[in-house]
Amino acid sequence: MARAINDRLALDLLLEHGPLSAPQLRDLTGLSRPTVADLVERLREAGLVEAGGESGEERRGPNARLYALVAGRAHVAGVDVRRRGVEVTVADLTGRTVGRAEGPSGPDLTADIARAVTEAAGGRPLHAVVLGAPGLVHPHTSDLRSCAGIAGWSDDLLPRLPERLAVDGVRPEVLLENETNLAAVAELRTGSAVGREDFVLFWLDEGVGGAVVLGGRVRRGVSGGAGEFGTLQVAGGDFCYAVNPRTAADLGDAVLAERIAAGAADVVRVLDPGLVVLGGNVGRAGGEALAARVADHLSRLTPVPTEVRATAVEDNAVLQGAVLTALDLTRDRVFSPAS
Repeated sequence: MARAINDRLALDLLLEHGPLSAPQLRDLTGLSRPTVADLVERLREAGLVEAGGESGEERRGPNARLYALVAGRAHVAGVDVRRRGVEVTVADLTGRTVGRAEGPSGPDLTADIARAVTEAAGGRPLHAVVLGAPGLVHPHTSDLRSCAGIAGWSDDLLPRLPERLAVDGVRPEVLLENETNLAAVAELRTGSAVGREDFVLFWLDEGVGGAVVLGGRVRRGVSGGAGEFGTLQVAGGDFCYAVNPRTAADLGDAVLAERIAAGAADVVRVLDPGLVVLGGNVGRAGGEALAARVADHLSRLTPVPTEVRATAVEDNAVLQGAVLTALDLTRDRVFSPAS
């Protein structure tokens, strides 16, 4: 167990810092010289670490050999399933993007997803594939309810994908997650919520919804319905109709901010998250100016102190969250002693 803990610690440090020398690993882990030497050798034999380059070229004396993760040891895919198409990103074990693809979605959605993932993977076996889709995803069964207008969705889509995506006998683990939950993962790890354990995401896009993160974890609820803010009552109707992109385009900034704040106030009063992130196309387009207006209105509606920020995730937050989730699954599997 001690060896497994030390090995995982070293692997996580290589993920965080990039290539490191044995002395650097000793300094960062506090482990002894023989222990570090043993773990480096174990990780090399397991095909997880390789020697590459040297450090210390700027100083006299022998240079220290650098050790790096074997990036090609595993690959993962994130998939954003939308009404109008499928978008895929494939990354290596370090998180570096190695392939992208887009394609239409139609009646045979399984084939459409498999085609786009296969194109993005470029013949590489995949260890995990995470799909993001609109709708309620049961946290234990992965059953999807109310898949908001995506043609071709069927109950047997997930079970069929591993075989369709198998390469050289490797069948990936396939996981389905609600799109806004994945966007929240991206905000937590790379976006406006970095360093925060508690926040709520308001997803203001072609589908309006949200996600709840408490204690650094996405909260899904018993049936997957946590964060479904679209049915909150705002301006005499559902929040999802009051602030969707088509409606937002016809509203002035002040009215839009007021409506978002009215919906956020109910959530803030109950959860006291300390931070609200405005995501999706509306949140990105509005930027910090919209966030400031929402914060101003929110401060008048509830005494709970709450910061409001615009999304800081560039490009597709759902896709980024899917890749990050797939990487977590794969690293836990590949970095385990049994691997």
